[in-house]
Parts: sequence; structure tokens; C-alpha cells
Amino acid sequence: MRFETSTIKDIAKALGLSTSTVSRALRDRYEISEETKKLVLAYAEKVNYRANPIARSLKERRSYSIGIIVSEIANNFFSQVINGIESIAYDRGYHVIISQTHESYKQEKLNVEHLASRSIDGLLIALSSETQDINYLRELYAKGLPIVFFDRVPEDFATHKVIANNFKGAFDATEHLILSGKRTVAHLTNSENLSITRERLKGYKAALAKYHIEFKPELVKYCQHCGMHSEELEQAVKELLPYKPDGIFISSDRLTTGCIMALKKTNPEIAHKIAIAGFTNSNLVELFSPSLTSVKQPAFEMGQVATELLISMIEAKRPVTEFETKILDTELVRMQKILGNRFL
Repeated sequence: MRFETSTIKDIAKALGLSTSTVSRALRDRYEISEETKKLVLAYAEKVNYRANPIARSLKERRSYSIGIIVSEIANNFFSQVINGIESIAYDRGYHVIISQTHESYKQEKLNVEHLASRSIDGLLIALSSETQDINYLRELYAKGLPIVFFDRVPEDFATHKVIANNFKGAFDATEHLILSGKRTVAHLTNSENLSITRERLKGYKAALAKYHIEFKPELVKYCQHCGMHSEELEQAVKELLPYKPDGIFISSDRLTTGCIMALKKTNPEIAHKIAIAGFTNSNLVELFSPSLTSVKQPAFEMGQVATELLISMIEAKRPVTEFETKILDTELVRMQKILGNRFL
């Protein structure tokens, strides 16, 4: 069964007009009389006429679509970024096509190349945890595909980028744990390939240094798949516990929520004795047990800013040669929890 839609030819035939007259009337052109416009628009509404986007894209050599690459839509942070992207894109007349990498470089490359073959006008991308080789992106960029990176960005790529202030967010969270009386603060983080991992590690180290606490590499555990594999996360938590951390700074949304579950599963008795501060954009933080102090990223704003920058590249009359990296502030949301006679 095939869904049939009305075309300009159908409207023209029904009204006894030429296809060019109908087309101009639908586009509200000045040379068409108001009476004819009303006649055409009324009939178009009656038959539920919709402009053919394929025909439009062939004529204008644009698809009015934007590709989005994220690790997973279910992630609170990325879902909020997508909401921000859509709030701008749809208002500017663009549709969005979303693809997930599930932290796989192979999947990321396949998705990007598929989107490019579908003639997207531009690409918004947060790199997967496995990605090290971005030559395929350089090639597409050199061929004229506008690309804007957000959150997880490459260092050497001349285009717009939008990130959170990862250093400050990490510093604030670690400092909060230290000021709460924690002296053995561990760090659970993402793949070493990612820019957010490096930036947040620097913030963690800086907070330790400020309070003259020695940095110990054994207190830092990397999760190469960013918490998507529960076994990997549970193993990282098990490896930290022998060092008896009294606080853990966690580097990402999925890791933060996953660590709480892993602590309860691995050693329920001490789960409520370890203070946790971590990056998460979950709206249910106050329901977490044990409770945690969260670093919230301006995810919605990040999506909006990245989209504005991408559309400015798409619609530029001349090649864009000047780029910027937008750094957005994070917010530390302190949670209080009674632990014995202490407040965290």
C-alpha cells in the first residue's frame, strides 16, 4: 500500500490553472492576484497539500536537514542537548536527523557517512569514546560539509566548537568534597580519548593541589565505554574500594548514576559512607540514594548555541574562515545528607 499525496499538478488540474500559477500562488508571489491565491490556498488545504521537500532540495540544492551524532539519546545530557538543537532548527526551517554511536567509532563513521550521503546541510557531532582518527570528518569538511563539534571535541580541527567549562566544573565538585572533610578523593572518569576526560582530570588535580593533597594515579579509574557496560563500571569501583576513598568525583552523567548502583551492588555497607559529587543532568538527583552533589551542564543552551553556529555556516554567502570555541558555565548543585551527625 502506498500513501498518495496531492501535487501541484493535481491542484492545477482541479482548478483549471497552470502549474506555474499554482506554484507562485502557494509561494505568495506578488504577480498572482489575491483572488487566485485564496482559491489555490483553500483547495490546497482541503486536499491536505504539502510541499515536496525532495523537489525543493533539488531546486535549491539544499535539504534543510541537519545531522546529529551523539553516543545515546537515553543519556540525560544528550537528550537535553537535542532539545536545544530542535528548538532552534525547527524555528529556522530545518529538520534534524539523529544517530547514535553507542560509543563505537565504527558506528560513528557509518552514521556520519550515511548522513552525508543523504545530503544533510550540516553536522553537529559529539565524538564517541573510541574515536581517535577523525580523518574521515576532515575529508567531508574539506568537501564543503559544515561541521560543528559540541561537548566532546577534537583539539586540531578548524571549526566552531561548543563545550562546558569542564575544568571549573571538576574543580568545584572536587573542592566541595574536600571542604566537606574528604581527604581521599577518587576520580571515576571516561575514556582517555575524550576531551572532557582530560579537561575534568585537570580540574580534579587542581583542586587537590590547592588543598595540598597528593595526586595518586591509583585513585583514578577510566571507563573506556563511559559506563555503557555495567561490568566495566563495577570493575572500576571494585578496584577503587581497597584504597578506602571517602569521596568520589565522577566525570559524566551515566557514570554518576551507574557508580551509585555499582557501589550498592559491590559493597552496600559502605555505599552510604562515601560522598559523591559528579556531572549529571538528571532531573531526579534529589531521589538518588546515597544523595550526591551534582555538576549540571547547560545542555539545552549548548544545543542552541551549536545549532546557531552551524546554521550561520550553512547560510554564509562566503567560506567561513574565523571560528570560535564557546565555553558555557556549569552549575554546582549541593545536596545535603545526614550521615551520622555530619552534613555533606
